[in-house]
Amino acid sequence: MIKRTISEIKDRIQRAGSIKEESKSKLLGLLSTLKCEIEELSKTKAEHAKSIAGFTDISTYEATREDRNPELLKLSIEGLSSSVKGFETSHPKLSEIVNSICLTLSNLGI
Repeated sequence: MIKRTISEIKDRIQRAGSIKEESKSKLLGLLSTLKCEIEELSKTKAEHAKSIAGFTDISTYEATREDRNPELLKLSIEGLSSSVKGFETSHPKLSEIVNSICLTLSNLGI
């Protein structure tokens, strides 16, 4: 499930006509790192890993829509950010990657 979700996110980013190539490259790099971190987390916290993948999916969907809704984008990014709360100590790289994704997606809405 998580691998499929990450693959769908990757495809969505690659197809998005509303994102500059530089932003696509950055997001795809972050997504690659996120995939590794989520796979590691899923070994001990599968439900949390699914939640993070799900919020990443929703957030990238909202950020890459042709007709963006700023309120939905904001809410989805807040959900993504909240999904890693509590993992700052045990999985600092995961928290860092998610925060970078949130910032990058948020900047797409500007």
